[in-house]
Amino acid sequence: MDTETPKEKRQRARHNRLMEAIDEVESESIDDILAQEEAPASIPRAPLRENPRDRAARRAAELREHRGAMDEGTDEFYIPLDIIPDGWDYEWKRKLLLGQEDPAYQVQLARNGWEAVPADRHPEMMPSTGNFAVIERKGMILMERPKEITDEVRAADLRRARQQVRQKEEQLNSAPDGTLQRKKSDGSSLASVKKSYEAIPIPE
Repeated sequence: MDTETPKEKRQRARHNRLMEAIDEVESESIDDILAQEEAPASIPRAPLRENPRDRAARRAAELREHRGAMDEGTDEFYIPLDIIPDGWDYEWKRKLLLGQEDPAYQVQLARNGWEAVPADRHPEMMPSTGNFAVIERKGMILMERPKEITDEVRAADLRRARQQVRQKEEQLNSAPDGTLQRKKSDGSSLASVKKSYEAIPIPE
């Protein structure tokens, strides 16, 4: 005859469920241990610590590779011609003005065809540490556009400059009504405009 009270039956059922859960956890733990013993190669090993002297030597070798760009007196904005892709033109463009970005100027650059050169194309031009998207240097950013567009723009600028010189010459040679003529008897101009080209001084 069952003499257990309903409360004792609930306690015994709860105890049985608890023991079954413990047995299941212990069984899974034992299975995991056996699996690790059978396949020791799958257990990750702790990385070996690098000797400080070896690490210093490795870092020194990395710095020597980029030492040319760090030497005092070198042009920080010099662009080797051999790194420029065929058919393209590289130029440094201003990114910051008094420490602040100039969105209007950036829009103007984009309209003129200029785009930032990705840093992963020339990793030697940026620090090895850090995730850099573009190549920047002292408020300047390296940009590119097709060389034929640059040639067209330069030709247009040259035509515009020559036109301005011709207009000034015509102004000098033209005489308003009631004034002396500015031309010689042979038809040549009395006004002489000298044209010369000089190198632009580079500030130190």
